[in-house]
Amino acid sequence: MERNAQQDAQHNDTPVTETGSGASSTEPEAAINSGPEAASKTGPEAGGAAAGAEAPAGASEAAPEAGGEPGAGNGTPVLGEVLLAVEELWPRSLAEQWDAVGPVVGRSNAPVRRILFAVDPVAEVVEEALTWGADLLVTHHPLLLKPVNSVAASSFKGNIVHQLIEAGCALLTVHTNGDSAVGGVSDVLADAFGLQHVRPLAPSANGLPEEGIGRVGELGESTTLGTFAETVFSLMPAVAGGVKVAGHRDALVRTVAVCGGAGDSLFDAVREAQADVYVTADLRHHPASEAREAAADGRPYLIDVSHFGSEWLWLTPAATALENVLADQGYDVEIRVSGINTDPWDFILTPA
Repeated sequence: MERNAQQDAQHNDTPVTETGSGASSTEPEAAINSGPEAASKTGPEAGGAAAGAEAPAGASEAAPEAGGEPGAGNGTPVLGEVLLAVEELWPRSLAEQWDAVGPVVGRSNAPVRRILFAVDPVAEVVEEALTWGADLLVTHHPLLLKPVNSVAASSFKGNIVHQLIEAGCALLTVHTNGDSAVGGVSDVLADAFGLQHVRPLAPSANGLPEEGIGRVGELGESTTLGTFAETVFSLMPAVAGGVKVAGHRDALVRTVAVCGGAGDSLFDAVREAQADVYVTADLRHHPASEAREAAADGRPYLIDVSHFGSEWLWLTPAATALENVLADQGYDVEIRVSGINTDPWDFILTPA
């Protein structure tokens, strides 16, 4: 698939719809089942009743046959062919140098009939994948970002590796390559917020002109910071931390910078773009305080959202894009989005 065709596969102009309690995502095609039930920590059981089909009793049960021998466009791809499709959508060359993306476990000749997308490769998500009978788990965050000397099952990461290998489920990481690519995490945020004339906040040295970390664009018309913050809040899955805002509620904003995940390293690019407001996650005290002190006329105002929530919105468009690429190649794969809320916080105390 050509890169222009990839843009079509990912930007399908589907409407934003409510999912769970206050969460939203782009409306998936029929084969994609999305979650999470954002108001709860666990979401739909084993991927959600919305799937309309009984989940396998365990990972050892065979997934439905897709017809023909695996590979070579015969209905069921092997892992190596899925990895090629992933490379078309989210090239590894777009990943940051410090990142660890690509396959973690799995044999390239193993058939892939079911794929589960999730933000985090935590134990509960792995259990969900294996209970459903997934052959491949695609997560945004890496399991092994930092080097390890052992994957003994006595550690939680080692235990995850053992569980996946023993069940025959591959693990794949699409992290900063998924952030930078067309249709990536920040593109999805920009689309959800209704931004126009969108361009990268920090263009990629190895990608197309429209690829890079973060995005900046304009709202159709100016609105107040308070109203825009309410829009952001309504689009995020419900998590304990909510949404924090720095700036006067009645201030007018139109130029918006966004970065899914932790984005306090991009303040220089945000100021250069003359953004009125910056939406990102994991804003630490000192970078946020210094950004406010250095602000001109209070801008950029800051909106701090959940790290998990800012990246969860990408899962359904990503799953749909991969399904479309595989379908174009003659493959029939069942793809589902995890129904588990992996935000690490459970509750928050605030002043009355």
